[in-house]
Amino acid sequence: MIEKDLNQIFQTRIDADEKIEARDWMPEKYRQTLIRQISQHAHSEVVGMLPEGNWITRAPSLRRKVALLAKVQDEAGHGLYLYSAAETLGAKRSDLLQQLIDGTAKYSSIFNYPTLTWADIGAIGWLVDGAAIMNQVMLCRTSYGPYARAMVRICKEESFHQRQGYEIMIALSQGSEEQKAMAQDALNRWWWPSLMMFGPNDDESKHTAQSMAWRIKRKTNDELRQAFVDASVPQAEYLGLTIPDEYLKWNEERGHYDFGPIDWDEFWQVVKGYGPCNAERIAARRKSQEEGKWVQEAAMAYARKRKQRSQDQKTKVA
Repeated sequence: MIEKDLNQIFQTRIDADEKIEARDWMPEKYRQTLIRQISQHAHSEVVGMLPEGNWITRAPSLRRKVALLAKVQDEAGHGLYLYSAAETLGAKRSDLLQQLIDGTAKYSSIFNYPTLTWADIGAIGWLVDGAAIMNQVMLCRTSYGPYARAMVRICKEESFHQRQGYEIMIALSQGSEEQKAMAQDALNRWWWPSLMMFGPNDDESKHTAQSMAWRIKRKTNDELRQAFVDASVPQAEYLGLTIPDEYLKWNEERGHYDFGPIDWDEFWQVVKGYGPCNAERIAARRKSQEEGKWVQEAAMAYARKRKQRSQDQKTKVA
């Protein structure tokens, strides 16, 4: 069967909302698009552990420490699920991790900003995880089966993370004047980077159209960003905090909030590696990779011994 016919059959399956599985035929561009997206998602989960891990020992109570530790552990698990999903497409995890360390692979720009106060942990949970959920719930219906199934559990855990962050913001906004000011400052610093998380505007995104046609994505960057703004404004009002956007207002005709222009120059600077913490994040991952080599080697040696022992036992039985 010629490739043109295979592509037509493939697109017919996509249009019928069938799940594509690892052993199914797929266009090479579809495979590579998924590897790029899933690996970037995995990298984001792993790098995202760093700004929050910075506060585990400094959280204000034992309860907060335990909750934050559990969250960071969840993020590591999310990375594992996603790297495993990428491997079903023929990617090698070692190669993907090396690309991250070399700086040739991208991850979410949001994790290149510093966590300056405890309120930042609340803002990350509320805004960053909230933005992630807005995007990831759609991925539970993505056309590639292993990715969609991985996202079901990830979304459940991310929803908990978002509630955990919002609960921190409630505690701060209902606390002392100093605590409320801390919460407002965190909102001021994390609001715009959170809007940037959804990626470039649709007319500037080179991947959106094809990803929508293949149903890898179900909504565009701008649609998801608008939904996030619409959901976040009432939450900020409940907290008694002010979103740092002088253009923000309800548009009765559209049925959505209008919001101001995003500083895309800042976004691209961070994406290209010139954000506040880009070098620090990559250095931390490189250090972890180097210092953890002995663990990988020990695990591989143990696996080889178990395999050899199993083979020896089968030989004896035979």
